[in-house]
Parts: sequence; structure tokens; C-alpha cells
Amino acid sequence: MLREGEEIRMRFSTVVVLCVFSLLLLCFATTPTEAYDPLDPNGNITIKWDVIQWTADGYGATVTIFNFQQYRHIEAPGWMLGWTWARKEVIWDMRGAQATDQGDCSRFKISLPHCCKKSPTIVDLLPGTPYNMQVANCCKGGVISSMVQDPVNSASSFFIVVGSAGTSNTTVRPPLNFTFGTPGPAYTCGRAKIGKPSKFLTPDGRRVTRALMTWNVTCTYSQFLAQKAPTCCVSFSSFYNDTIVPCPTCTCGCKNSVTQPGSCVEGNSPYLAAAVASGGSNHDKPLVQCTNHMCPIRVHWHVKLNYKEYWRVKMSVVNFNYRMNYTQWNLVVQHPNFDKVTEIFSFNYKSLSPYGVINDTAIFWGIKYYNDLLMEAGLLGNVQSEIIFQKDPTTFTFKQGWAFPRRIYFNGDNCVLPPPDAYPWLPNFSPQGKSLSTKRTMICMVLLVLLICFM
Repeated sequence: MLREGEEIRMRFSTVVVLCVFSLLLLCFATTPTEAYDPLDPNGNITIKWDVIQWTADGYGATVTIFNFQQYRHIEAPGWMLGWTWARKEVIWDMRGAQATDQGDCSRFKISLPHCCKKSPTIVDLLPGTPYNMQVANCCKGGVISSMVQDPVNSASSFFIVVGSAGTSNTTVRPPLNFTFGTPGPAYTCGRAKIGKPSKFLTPDGRRVTRALMTWNVTCTYSQFLAQKAPTCCVSFSSFYNDTIVPCPTCTCGCKNSVTQPGSCVEGNSPYLAAAVASGGSNHDKPLVQCTNHMCPIRVHWHVKLNYKEYWRVKMSVVNFNYRMNYTQWNLVVQHPNFDKVTEIFSFNYKSLSPYGVINDTAIFWGIKYYNDLLMEAGLLGNVQSEIIFQKDPTTFTFKQGWAFPRRIYFNGDNCVLPPPDAYPWLPNFSPQGKSLSTKRTMICMVLLVLLICFM
């Protein structure tokens, strides 16, 4: 009986140790960053390469960049498209775009190609380009709108004449290793795939032509690749609680950073103008106002009023970046009451349905010539609107933070929300016990003690 009892105890101890070890892994494990966007699961950049004519030593092609992302747009300084030629191809001519470097064309004696690099980098031409160098959907400085905000301007095109290439469907080869930058490495592109030849309608609408060959390349966005640290945060407040819940400290960086000294500037500093003007090669990098969160963008959600059948929210976006005006900005918010929106003030609004029949996500953007430009940090560096929701008696409540959003994106990047235990609570209800982070630490310590006892 003694041996049987010892065996049972040893088995029980083994089970306890395994359980404790598993829980410890959950306590200390970090959450991986996902490239998949749950609010825009089908969004991507698609590059369509249409061969439309053969030449003496190659072909002419129309290349079109389609932005199929609902709310993520390509803003200034614009897109940069790259690839690697499969053989020894060169670019004889381009319209609507240009290669950033001609490369070594010394092997050509009579006329020089536009670009001879093995891996060229292509950029869009600027507005005001001479008409004979333009094609349709070109010359916007690389800016491409999102599908929801401006579907007419959600594509960019250029024409390219390729030489030293094949001159038939069986001998020509698509480029390899496509890259799409903005200008950072935010997108990852797949390989070119042969697709169904594209169809083109003549201007008079009476004739349809087809491409000789069509290749499709799909590029997907990753916030982690675009920016290692978050770029925006969210703060909360409400009429029923005097507490203003700020953005978490050091959300996007720390004010007294050792690795990045001088990365922020006080709003009343006499050196502010000099710091902004001395951007140099770092002009595109954020120069933010010194705050506890150090984010270029802060979104504030304030539960403003409570009516009998409605409730009202004020939403503000504040720019803390002294070097950036955000053009065509947008805000994506997820909240279960968006299925009963009554009125929106000062912003454009459209409902999104990433989960099919569930209507809990909305996109907001500025009204043209009014607040579509979010100015740099300062007195004018903010935009705001109010939303009126109709109450659903079966779901509406102010308890346990229900009135606050589940997720917020600014310009397609996920904003950091305060921890749930910090939300404003109703006066007659407060969170019991310690904060979640403190509880988590205590649980881990108890599990460690148990693990030591059973070793």
C-alpha cells in the first residue's frame, strides 16, 4: 500500500509540475506580431503587368498598381516599385514613371536605354509632368488613395518598353523578386503569376482589345515591417467619471530615451523652429512633442452625453508630429453599436463589414477642403467630430467599459489602447482587487513557489 501511495503521489506531482510549467510559459510568453489585418482580410496591393505589343528586341507593357486596401493608402513621398530582371533586359523607354538610376549602359554605342540596372527602382512622376510623358492614372507623386476614400484614384499606371527580352509568349520571362516600398519595407510581394489576359475598352466604348500576356503580383502589408514601434495611441474619458485615462506610458517610445536622445521637443521650447528646420536627411522621421506616450498621433474617445434613447461620443485626433501634415488621413473604429449610428458630425463616414453580416466597424475621414488635412503639431494639429448612437436595450450599458471602442486604426496602423482595468468606471462600480498586471505577477510568483515545492 505504501508503494502504491508513493506512486500515486509521484504521478500527481508530475502532473502538477507540467501544469505549472505550461502556465508559466503563458505568463512570460510574448505575443507575436501578425501581418494579417482582421479588419481588412482581403486588402492588398496588386501589380498587373500587361504586355500589349512586341518590339524588335522585346515588348511594350502597361504596368498598373491597384490598391485594393479599404482604408490604407499610399501617401507622400509615394510608392517605389522594384524587381530583378530574369535575364539581361533593359528599359528603353518609360512614360508615366521613371527609374531612379540609369545604371551602366556602356555596352550600348548608338542610343542609350533609359535604365540598364539588373534591379531597377521605379517611381511615379510628379504632377505637372509634360503631357507627352504621361499615361492614364500617372503623375501623382506616387500617392494612391484607398478604395473607400477615393476609388477613382486608387490606382497608378506607367508604360514601359523592355529590350533584350523575348519577343513571343514562349520566350519572354516575367521579372523576379518584386518589391513595393512606401518608401520603407512595409510590403512583402509574391512572385509574378501568369493570369488571364486583361481587356481594354477604347475611349469611345465600342471596341475591346486584349493584352498579349498578363502577369499578376500580390503584395501584402505588415505594420511590424513598416514600423517596429507603434505610431499612435488612444486615451479615454467619460461624463460619468472625472478620470481621464491617458495613453499608456512609453507607448511609442520614452521621453528620456538613451538610444534616441533629442527625439522629442517641448511645445514651448525656443529651439522648436530650429529643430524642425534642421531635419535634413531625417526630414521624414517624426519629430514629436514631448509626452508620456511619445506617439505622433493620439486618438481620444470621450463618452459625452446620455439621452433616453441615444448616447453621444466625441472623437478627437491630435497630431504631435512637428514634421508631418497627414493628407487623406482616416480613422477606423470597431464598436458593437456601429450598427445603429444615427448622425456623424464633421467627418465622412462609411460602414465596413470585415466579418460579413456583423456591422461593428466604421471608417472616418475628413471633408475635402475642410478637415481632410491633419496639420502638424500645434494649435491647428487636431480634428474632431461627434457621433450619436441609438441605444439597443438588449446590449447597451455603460458598465465594464462597453462604451469604449474595441480597436482603432489611424491610417491603417493599429493604435495602442489603455489596459481594460484602467477604463473609466461608473461611480457605483469600481474594479475589485489589484490591477490585471499585478494579479498576473502574483499568480506567476505562486506558480514558481509551487514548482519549487514539487521539484
